[in-house]
Amino acid sequence: MKLAFSRILLVVVALLWVGPYAWMVLTSLRTLPEIVAAPAWPLPKSIQFDAYREVLTAIPVGRYFLNTTVMAVAIALLQILLALPAGYALAKLHFVGKKVAFALVLACLLIPAQVTFVPVFSMLGPLGLVNTFAALVLPFGVSALGTFLVRQALLSVPDEMIEAARLDGASELRIVYGLLAPMLRPTLASLFLFSFVFHYNDYFWPLVMTTDDDVRTLPLAVALLREQGTGVRWHIVMAGNVILSLPVLALFAAVQKQILRAVTARVG
Repeated sequence: MKLAFSRILLVVVALLWVGPYAWMVLTSLRTLPEIVAAPAWPLPKSIQFDAYREVLTAIPVGRYFLNTTVMAVAIALLQILLALPAGYALAKLHFVGKKVAFALVLACLLIPAQVTFVPVFSMLGPLGLVNTFAALVLPFGVSALGTFLVRQALLSVPDEMIEAARLDGASELRIVYGLLAPMLRPTLASLFLFSFVFHYNDYFWPLVMTTDDDVRTLPLAVALLREQGTGVRWHIVMAGNVILSLPVLALFAAVQKQILRAVTARVG
């Protein structure tokens, strides 16, 4: 009885999560007159792909997708590259001010990026980095969340393993990237996913830092679909959002095993 109730509850929760996305997909397959006539009825009378063809015609999806993917992947890799030694220092090294440094990392988790965009913009402007990929990537290269996750994962690694590596002549960098990084693969995969999804969908920072289509990202292009023509063409907007979401879904499908492994290790 309890098992059946648990499964029913899981199905209900899953429908609550999947429902909005399914509504978006079905709306993208309808025509605008259908949506205007019955906006609360998601099922299309006949499946239409005109909205997708119009999206692909209205904006250079390939260029925007490449810009967005390059930016999100570069940020995620840079965060992993820097979070590993930072988390290692906070978890395994002994130095004056270690607790203060960790407290500052936790404090950074409470500060939204919108609070810091004015000083960051003022710093990047004189350097000529506005409207470049560097302006989209460098401000997010250091991740407080990534440092915290790596530090917490390294607390479970025995100190004896690190000492043995040092006795074998391994440098600190070799220990961090050669020994510990493969052991933290589930945690790093989770960090990569969190970072990629957040920055792939980010609208605010690319809007502030870019003025040229050559470096603009896909969320900005999808938002511009609302402004074309008269009124909001919801089927076009929904089709654009479906296209925007597909790479994220593909990435999640690719790394879900690593995430489940990380969660299982945490619970265990």
